[in-house]
Amino acid sequence: MLRHFPKVNVAYAHRKRDYFIAAFTFFCVAVCLISDSSASLEKQNALGVTGWVFLIGWLLGENREVRIQVVIAVIFATIGEHFASPFMGGYTYRFENVPAYVPPGHGLVYLTAVALGRSGLFLRHARIIAALVVLVCGVWSLWGICGYAERGDAVGALLFCVFLGYLFKGRSPMVYLAAFFITTWLELIGTALSTWSWAVIDPVLGLPQGNPPSGVAAWYCLVDAVAMGGAGPVMNAAKTLRDLLKSDNAEKILTKAQVISKNE
Repeated sequence: MLRHFPKVNVAYAHRKRDYFIAAFTFFCVAVCLISDSSASLEKQNALGVTGWVFLIGWLLGENREVRIQVVIAVIFATIGEHFASPFMGGYTYRFENVPAYVPPGHGLVYLTAVALGRSGLFLRHARIIAALVVLVCGVWSLWGICGYAERGDAVGALLFCVFLGYLFKGRSPMVYLAAFFITTWLELIGTALSTWSWAVIDPVLGLPQGNPPSGVAAWYCLVDAVAMGGAGPVMNAAKTLRDLLKSDNAEKILTKAQVISKNE
């Protein structure tokens, strides 16, 4: 069950950059959501521009694979946001839109999960952190279905089970583990400030859900899984296209050289 977890008793290196990315994103998420709680649409758009600047700046220091993963995460998450919120009504933002800062925000959230997941702290203490997360999220999910919570959260309990599948069966458990922290942070702040609100009854399953659902990290893990799984095929397709273009160019150059040679 833990075969994809990092090996124990290994002195994994600490990289300051990983912790800077995480600290920066946690801080900016709080500032952004607090600002948006009473912001106009114009200010939302300004927050979006700022988010893109920050995301692009951080990506300059990442390798090509991570950059592609972030692009895929942003595209997939943005499509999902428009489907789940304005179309399905699973949750609703203040202006019943998808704020401009959400797409780059998803990129920063994904990059933070990657940075924390590869950090020395998470690699060295993976099992302890995983146990803590399972315990906290498990109690949270149980609270939502035991009848004591203000509103039921059957959806959260189901998502918690999905999250466990990602954590213990997925090939990148450290990313999913790190995703729990940043996504829980942003969901608790966002819903507390009414920046967005989850529907009392999930429109698809017809089950009660919390605000936010306890296992909400599972939705973000889906974005992470798509990003990591899609990067390889995208890179291979790009390489194949480059090779094809080089081959065509080489053939054209050779043909042109032969024509010139015959004319001479």
